Amino acid sequence: MAPAIPTAMERPHFIGIGGAGMSGIAKILAQRGAKVAGSDAKESGTAEALRALGATVHIGHAADHLAVDASCVVVSSAIRADNPELARAAELSIPVVHRSDALASLMGGLRAIAVAGTHGKTTTTSMLAVALTELGLDPSYAIGGDLAGPGTNARHGEGDIFVAEADESDRSFQKYDPEVAIVLNVELDHHANYASMDEIYDSFETFVGKVVPGGTLVVAADQPGAAELTRRVRDLSSLKVVTYGEDPEADVRVHKVTPRGLTSEVTVLLGGKFLTFTVSVPGRHYAHNAVAALAAGVALGIPAHNLASALGKYTGVKRRLQLKGEAAGVQVIDSYAHHPTEMTADLEAMRSAATDSRLLVVFQPHLFSRTQELGAEMGRALALADASVVLDIYPAREDPIPGITSTLIIDAAQAAGADVTAVHDKATVPDVIAGMARPGDLVLTMGAGDVTDLGPEILARLSN
Repeated sequence: MAPAIPTAMERPHFIGIGGAGMSGIAKILAQRGAKVAGSDAKESGTAEALRALGATVHIGHAADHLAVDASCVVVSSAIRADNPELARAAELSIPVVHRSDALASLMGGLRAIAVAGTHGKTTTTSMLAVALTELGLDPSYAIGGDLAGPGTNARHGEGDIFVAEADESDRSFQKYDPEVAIVLNVELDHHANYASMDEIYDSFETFVGKVVPGGTLVVAADQPGAAELTRRVRDLSSLKVVTYGEDPEADVRVHKVTPRGLTSEVTVLLGGKFLTFTVSVPGRHYAHNAVAALAAGVALGIPAHNLASALGKYTGVKRRLQLKGEAAGVQVIDSYAHHPTEMTADLEAMRSAATDSRLLVVFQPHLFSRTQELGAEMGRALALADASVVLDIYPAREDPIPGITSTLIIDAAQAAGADVTAVHDKATVPDVIAGMARPGDLVLTMGAGDVTDLGPEILARLSN
């Protein structure tokens, strides 16, 4: 049975309720019986899903959207200080709660698994949510993307397990007290909040230090940043550390990953026994995500063979190498990858799945600060494609930085031998791709912004 709703969360108002992280918390609160309200910049399927759960969702931001009897206002780090609803909350002396504190309150009293890392959080959290549900454990979960099966990013379950994606970008993952923490990788990102790798390590150490006494850290053995984090926290007496990966010394060793078209078969050595199961998305990195999920479930006492079988029921998450459709013999796939490591992993996965096909990429850089720091690496990653279209930078929450444009990426890509075309008008991309693609090709739309909207448009143009 889920804990009672904290008084402060009985009538919450979410600013930016349609966001991936915010909407998940709002959904769980609504399912637990809270009177949920909020606002978002535009209509969406998420807004409709929230209304179906009884939430009040306003479109646009205005002071009078905030009810005077709201028990709190929930915000994320993306909400600016001049938001009119935030200003109105100050006038009414309504408490303001960060998204991470709201999520932490939902986890209270439950056995929490918190999934952290620079990449792979959404996929790994989703794999756990699907597998635990398949096993009849009825978990609660909050994920940064919609599961392809249930089609939702969050759910209130009656079981005693809560699986949550733990966001390091603004240090908010330090608010959680999990029984099991997963760290998939540790790399420099989120440059507006972290100035160095030392700051990143300090932040992850704090997160790991919040694991409850006797709890478990599941951490990658092969990734250098994760291995360094393991070295730093090994001496925590209250923490059990379980490593996973292809390293021969890993506690859960990835013995073999066999590509099977758009799926993979992974064999692990666990407790002296080999275990083989299927992962429904291609690429070694997704196989490793599944092994991390397996190790976390075992840490909670779930039999490994049961969990491995249940992980085979995972059918993907939206925007993580999601097949959008096929037209004129061309498959269109969507990827959320926006960091060079993610881009390289997804492009390599697509290369292995399409040995006899050309790979065409439509890439939209995400954030000026990320492009400033990592634009050259992004360009080099695009050299893995046969041809790429690069759009202008998607700003999200940031203001432009003088001199920082997609040209940084294009120049680096061309220097690495890539075939790259700059397209400044997103609306023209379907025509550009239709002029490039031929039967048998794969088209990958890639980035964390609204590039995902282009998949259906490209398919429609190819059909015509």
